Amino acid sequence: MVYYEGVPVTVIPRQRDSMAKSQPAWLQDRTRGRFWLFSAVRDFVDQVAKSSPARLALIVFALVILVFTGLLSLPISSAAGIVTPLHDALFTAVSAVCVTGLTTVSTALHWSFFGQLVILIGMQVGGLGILTMASLMALAVSRRLGVRGKLIAEQSMGGSGGSSGRLGEVGTLLRIVVLTSLVIEAALFLALAPRFIIIGESIPNAIWHGVFYAVSSFNNAGFTPHTDGLIPYETDLWITMPVMVGVFLGSLGFPVLMVLLRGGFRYKNWNLHTKLTIEVSLILVAAGAIGWAALEWSNEATIADLSVGDKIIHSVFASIMPRSGGFNLVDMNAIEPATRLMTDALMFAGGGSASTAGGIKVTTIAIMFLAIVAEARGDRDVKIHHRKIPEGTMRVAISVIMLGATLVLVGCGLLLPISGQSLDRVLFEVLSAFATCGLSVGLSAELPPEGKYVLSVLMFAGRVGTITLASALALRQRRQLFHYPEERPIIG
Repeated sequence: MVYYEGVPVTVIPRQRDSMAKSQPAWLQDRTRGRFWLFSAVRDFVDQVAKSSPARLALIVFALVILVFTGLLSLPISSAAGIVTPLHDALFTAVSAVCVTGLTTVSTALHWSFFGQLVILIGMQVGGLGILTMASLMALAVSRRLGVRGKLIAEQSMGGSGGSSGRLGEVGTLLRIVVLTSLVIEAALFLALAPRFIIIGESIPNAIWHGVFYAVSSFNNAGFTPHTDGLIPYETDLWITMPVMVGVFLGSLGFPVLMVLLRGGFRYKNWNLHTKLTIEVSLILVAAGAIGWAALEWSNEATIADLSVGDKIIHSVFASIMPRSGGFNLVDMNAIEPATRLMTDALMFAGGGSASTAGGIKVTTIAIMFLAIVAEARGDRDVKIHHRKIPEGTMRVAISVIMLGATLVLVGCGLLLPISGQSLDRVLFEVLSAFATCGLSVGLSAELPPEGKYVLSVLMFAGRVGTITLASALALRQRRQLFHYPEERPIIG
C-alpha cells in the first residue's frame, strides 16, 4: 500500500510498460528494429524529396520497374511455366510501367494470365504518372507533403495558376486523378466488354479483354491480349471507337481533364494550358489523318481494298495512335516510307503534359511555334489568347526538345551497329521507345539482348527524362543580384 499525504492510494501499473516487460527480449529488439527501419526510410524519403523531388521520382520509378521485372521473371508468369530471360522480363516491365507497348515476346502467347495481370497492373501504375506516384509515396511514408513536394505535384498536374488550384488542394487533387482514371476506364470497359461477348467470346474472356483494353487504351500503353491485336477488328467501330476515345482522352492529360470536369466545354472557362493542348492536339489529329489518307489511299498492302468509310476510320485511327497509343490496324512494315516519316514526327510530338502520353508534348511544340512567329514579326513578347508566355517557359521548352533529340540521336547511334538494320527501321523503333508510343516494325523482337537493354533505357528516359527535366527547371530558380552587359551573337 502506498500513502500520499496520509491517504492510502492504489497504484495501477502502466499497461504498456507491463506488456513491454512481459515480452521476450528478442521480440522487443525486433519491434524497436522495425520502428527504426521505418523511421530511417521515412527520413530518407523526406530528405530526398526536399533536396531533389525529381531524384525521388526516378528512384521510385526504377524500384517499381525492378519489382515488376522480378514478378515477370517467375515461372508462373509465363504460359509455358518457365523462367523468362532477364532481358525480356525487364523489357516488358519497363514497357508496361512506362506505358509504351513495345514487346519482345507475344503478350497473348508468352505470358500466362498471371503474367498478363502483372502487365495490366504495371500499365495502371505507370499511367498515373511518375510525379504523381512519387508524390503519393512521399504522402504515404511521411504522412505529409511539404511545400516543395506540393509544388512538384502541382507541376505534374499542370499547375502555375492552372487547374490544380491552391497548394493545400494537392492531396485532394491526387485522389481525384486516381478516381478520374478509374471512372474513364470503367466507361471504356462497359463499351468494350459487351461487344466482345456479341462477337462470340466467352463471358470471362470478354470481361478480361474489356478490362485490359480499357486500361491499355486510356493509359496509352498499346498492349493487347489478342495474338493479332486489333487487326481482326479493323472495321468494327464498336471496338475501334472506344479505343480511339480512350487514347485521345489519356493523351490530353489530367490538368486538361480537370478543367473540362470543372468548367465543361465552355471555351472561355478554359485556362491557357487547356486551350493550347486541345487546339494543337486536334490540329495534329486532323493533319495526320489527312496526310495518312493521302499517302496510303492506294496502297494495296494497307487500305486500298477498303471502303471509303473504312479508309477514313483507318486514317483517323492511325493519326491518333502515334500520339502514344501504340495500337495499329495495319502492318507498320507495309506503310509507305513517307507515311513512316510522318508517323515518326507524330510520335516525337506526343500528347499533352502530365498525361499518359509520351513525346516532347504538344504544349512544347505550341510554345516554340509561337516563339518563331513572334521572332518573325519582331515582337518582344510571345503571346497567345491575350496571355504572355514567360521566358522561363520557353527555355524549358527548348531544353525538353534538345534532350529529346539528343536521346533519339544517341539511341539510333547505338542501335544501328547492334541491329545492322536500315536507318528508317531503327529510327522508327527508337522514336517509339523514347515517345513511349509502342508502334513497332518488329525490330524490338529481333534485337539481341544488348539492343533490348538500349531500348529499355530509352523507354525509361523518355518517360521520366523530359518530365523531370521540365519540373526541375521550372522549380529551380536562383536569385541573381546582378546582370552582365547584353550582347547578341550572330544566329543563322
